[in-house]
Amino acid sequence: MSESAELNFEQAMQQLESIVQQMEQGELPLADALAKFEEGIKLARTSQTMLKNAEQKVQMLSSDHMNLADFPK
Repeated sequence: MSESAELNFEQAMQQLESIVQQMEQGELPLADALAKFEEGIKLARTSQTMLKNAEQKVQMLSSDHMNLADFPK
């Protein structure tokens, strides 16, 4: 699903939560459940990548801040 790459983190998580709720109801036909599972996996991977990127950015910015603090004023 190329659409998951265009979502922000909050949208991806919202869609993932919706899929989980649908699957937990247990009323989806097997083919639909499999398709939802596949979509959920893609959304989870996309979300995980976004989280890793955000974490790296925070670490980079924190590291830059620490280096700047070392310079005399």
